[in-house]
Amino acid sequence: MNKNELEITLSTLIQHFFCRRLITQRNVSPQTIASYRDTFRLLFHYAQEKMKKAPAALQFEDLDADFVLRFLDYLEQERGNCERTRNIRLAAIRSFLRYVSYRLPGSLSTIQEVLAIPLKRFDRPSLEFLQREEVEAIITAPDKTTFSGHRDFVMFMTLYNTGARVSEIIRLRVSDVCLESKASILIHGKGRKQRAVPLWKSTQRHLKMWLLRLKSDSHEPLFPSRCGRPLSRS
Repeated sequence: MNKNELEITLSTLIQHFFCRRLITQRNVSPQTIASYRDTFRLLFHYAQEKMKKAPAALQFEDLDADFVLRFLDYLEQERGNCERTRNIRLAAIRSFLRYVSYRLPGSLSTIQEVLAIPLKRFDRPSLEFLQREEVEAIITAPDKTTFSGHRDFVMFMTLYNTGARVSEIIRLRVSDVCLESKASILIHGKGRKQRAVPLWKSTQRHLKMWLLRLKSDSHEPLFPSRCGRPLSRS
């Protein structure tokens, strides 16, 4: 490394990676930001616990291939993370190091060793499905006389109609619903991709009744909690 490279701290690199690379240049989704943030939180916790180094004391040179491999083993063996989660954490570290390679060309050999760490293969479980009677039993289970029951009923109807992910459904806003002649709902998917999904007449009818009860502004959640906030997956 030359003198200028030595003056660049790990904390500066991480700050620039999040603020400049991810947010300003790539405009990644909040979910990606949160996933990358959690990766570095876990990495800092690991360094503190195993190396007795506080986050502020870590140097970029500490993030070599041996350190990253031990961190990945720690995630699986001590935290009980599955292979998929391990791969997500490794992908975040790889993305960071690709960014750093342009800032610290003198560290390319170290970076290449980490980038060479492979993702771990894992078995993908076969997807099961529900019979129509089972789906209808789930949809009609909530008590529609209560606020939360009415919300859950319409939310289940919308899930069944659209095939959307749970994370996509709970992010819906009132403005995403169109109940005109060609009724549809705008789903905001991964990677900022959007898709308009046609609504069945039954879903359209129940959404209309729900919106009359909700009486919310267009920017507010379509399926809020009792406090008016967006639902969480938990």
